[in-house]
Amino acid sequence: MSSTNRAGRSVVITGAGAGIGRATARRFAELGATLCATDVNISSLQTLREELGDQHTYATMDVTDKADVARVLAAFAEEQGGAFDVLLNNAGVAFLGDFETLSLEQHELVTEVNVTGVLNCTYLSFPYLSKAPGATVINMCSLSAEYGLPSEATYSASKFWVRGFTEAMNIEWERHGIHVCDIMPNFVATPMMDIAHTELVKSIGVKLTAADVADTILRAAGNRSRVHWTVDTLVGTVLRAINNNCPAP
Repeated sequence: MSSTNRAGRSVVITGAGAGIGRATARRFAELGATLCATDVNISSLQTLREELGDQHTYATMDVTDKADVARVLAAFAEEQGGAFDVLLNNAGVAFLGDFETLSLEQHELVTEVNVTGVLNCTYLSFPYLSKAPGATVINMCSLSAEYGLPSEATYSASKFWVRGFTEAMNIEWERHGIHVCDIMPNFVATPMMDIAHTELVKSIGVKLTAADVADTILRAAGNRSRVHWTVDTLVGTVLRAINNNCPAP
């Protein structure tokens, strides 16, 4: 999908109110796509509406709530003639710290949003994506899915799930003409990282911006040749090398 034919595409973005989701919504809108921007934060959607205009759909949606997801997706698909072209599963949460110091509720919320949320949105989007020629699902993954990182065990595990899910679904849904891929950045300067003060974050640093990741997402939406898209940094190269060369225990 070249930059010229993104105009007229219909795109659902979860977690669109801030960070990577907001930057990606801005980029798609600039190129003429029609958006369904969703988030649990009403005020963030309102500020996004003020920036991008009323020609798009803005919906409060909790990705962990199946009924909520079904309602929003059905309404947007109806507006678009029964289908939409792109699903960006961007909504996610992270709590960084030693495993035992985080509450069980925090661990559970990570899996509910990062795993169940992706499952809900992908499953409930199928009737609409399958009607759109050249449809694409883009899942927000992480370089922590290359090798589990300390201080983010449950987050890393959730992204390992996203990676495996992406690989399997890309094979399964090829027969429906739906491409499934993921984006694998390292630490990104977003509100999620504002509260991250682990030694790992301090030592690696936050090298990427939300706009960097948004640019990669736009490329992924127009290129069906890859399943995994990294947003390359030196750290990413090192992590992949560790994963490729680390012997099994």
